Amino acid sequence: MFLQNSAVYTNGMKNLIGIFIVLIIIIAGAFIWHRMQTDNTAGGDQANSAMLSGGEDVAIAEETVSYTSGVAGFYARPEAEGGYPGVVMIHEWWGLNDNIKDMARDLARKGYQVLAVDLYGEVATTRERAGELTGSLDQAEATANMKAAANYLRERGAERMASLGWCFGGKQSLELALSGEKLDGTVIYYGQLVTDPQRLSAITWPVLGIFGAEDTSIPVANVQAFEAGLNEANVKNSIHIYPGVGHAFANPSGMNYAPEPTRDAWEKTLTFLDENLK
Repeated sequence: MFLQNSAVYTNGMKNLIGIFIVLIIIIAGAFIWHRMQTDNTAGGDQANSAMLSGGEDVAIAEETVSYTSGVAGFYARPEAEGGYPGVVMIHEWWGLNDNIKDMARDLARKGYQVLAVDLYGEVATTRERAGELTGSLDQAEATANMKAAANYLRERGAERMASLGWCFGGKQSLELALSGEKLDGTVIYYGQLVTDPQRLSAITWPVLGIFGAEDTSIPVANVQAFEAGLNEANVKNSIHIYPGVGHAFANPSGMNYAPEPTRDAWEKTLTFLDENLK
């Protein structure tokens, strides 16, 4: 009788252990599946900022501000009081969307006060509408808009200043540099370029350019002509052409998104800003 009960007990324990092991496998599998699903959302608006964050970050404050008559932008800065260098951030042709706001937050965490401007007054949701907004843009008004943003940052203690933009915003970053506005750095991500050395001679500070070798909108030949024009005008510059990537490769919601080149380009951007603004 004792042996029989012992055998029953042993079999019961084996069954319990087996059930326990199965439960562990199920829970572990569910966790791994969840992580895979999370990783597969890398094309979302917040994914770029999450991937690019790193190093020593500071707490930030953010708000929507009116920096010129009838125009509201997104302002992010370190939470602690202090005089932080400023960055005028310019959106892609989509407008001031959540992706640009995330990038402003990420840069603010690195010790900058950032004003992401709004050159449209709306966010486009289709390529057709984005094209209409870009096509109808009044450049003089856009330049005045960006100048007002720079002034807003200076009024809040920014003694040194840079502009940074992607695509449409890359072109606008260059337009601000050519406008006579005093800056300390210009960052252009695959924006339309000016190659005339005489015009480029208006820039008396360093320029960082980020481009893709497969970009049909901004061909490599144009980028090389831009670099040559900067060199002829004695403008200090650092131009990077990433192989195998096309236009808007740093946009996490686009089809051309390339995470590793984006990470490298952002590291170069942070280094450029640190060297010229801090």
